[in-house]
Amino acid sequence: MEDVSQSEILVQLRSSMKVLDSLRNEHKAALEELNKNGDAKGQTKSAKVESLESFVEKIEEAIYDGDELFVFSDYLQSAEAEKQRLKAQTKRLVHENRWLREELASLQSQFRQSQVRIVALEEEINKLKFANEMSKYDAPDQSGLPASDSTKDLKTGQDKFENEQDVMNSSQTTALSQIMTNYEIPARLRTLHNLVIQYASEGRYEVAVPLCKQALEDLERTSGRDHPDVATMLNILALVYRDQGKYKDAANLLNEALVIRERHLGPDHPAVAATLNNLAVLYGKRGKYQEAEPLCKRALEIREKVLGADHPDVAKQLNNLALLCQNQGKYAEVYEYLRRAQSIYEKNDVPQRVFKTLTTLVR
Repeated sequence: MEDVSQSEILVQLRSSMKVLDSLRNEHKAALEELNKNGDAKGQTKSAKVESLESFVEKIEEAIYDGDELFVFSDYLQSAEAEKQRLKAQTKRLVHENRWLREELASLQSQFRQSQVRIVALEEEINKLKFANEMSKYDAPDQSGLPASDSTKDLKTGQDKFENEQDVMNSSQTTALSQIMTNYEIPARLRTLHNLVIQYASEGRYEVAVPLCKQALEDLERTSGRDHPDVATMLNILALVYRDQGKYKDAANLLNEALVIRERHLGPDHPAVAATLNNLAVLYGKRGKYQEAEPLCKRALEIREKVLGADHPDVAKQLNNLALLCQNQGKYAEVYEYLRRAQSIYEKNDVPQRVFKTLTTLVR
């Protein structure tokens, strides 16, 4: 059986409705005629009349159903039109959604690229700030660093141990250069050291640490890891870590700096003594007095050899050694080291140091 289209069904339905309407009119006319004749004769309804009335009623029901079908057909056509409209709208929205997704992906890619550029620009800004700070603090006389055995740590305040700042004043540098090699700490590292001390004394470790790390990366890139300047930078960063209480990290940096300095500057260089002293102080802060003592003794030997037995820096090293022995209960050695330190201070006319040493002896 062949499929019939909706339009053909409607044509046939309209044709059938016309036929039904014509039949209804004919039957109504016949029924009126019969009723008229029956009333004239005074006769009751005949079976023929009743049959016609029933037939007319069925025709009207069929016509009513046909009208309902037309209404339903109109509804179906309207629904189909709405369906097609929604389908077209859905298709348009799918294309629009695809375009929006592509646009979003493009914007996300641009955003990521912008973030990368922002990070790069921030890094460049930090480098420029660093360069600006360096230029402000650069001095024409190439000196300006604290004494090699300052009694202060990176932050202000006194410490029992004599702390090494890994730098020397101009007079020490001149004297030692005649005895040892011609290696001298670059002026920019001296300036950086001043900056780090300034930031650390203010408690601005979030500035001091990145400053050291950035300088260390720059030195490694230009000179390689195994270079005396890198050792100096490692020592400075170790002092910052020590000031923060990061003793393990500080010890690792100092040990690496010690190896580099011994290899390039020799085992008896003052910078080696400075690193040994810093390492001994660090071990002392951690309570590792036995490990600290041989380091302190070796630093003392280097200072005596380079500076002479009566130099104030030798006395400071003796004070540190006395403190280490005191914490181990070696009181006879404590007395001997402090007595020697007192003698050196008296020879060099350093009354404050004499008083400090005498106070320690009394204790």
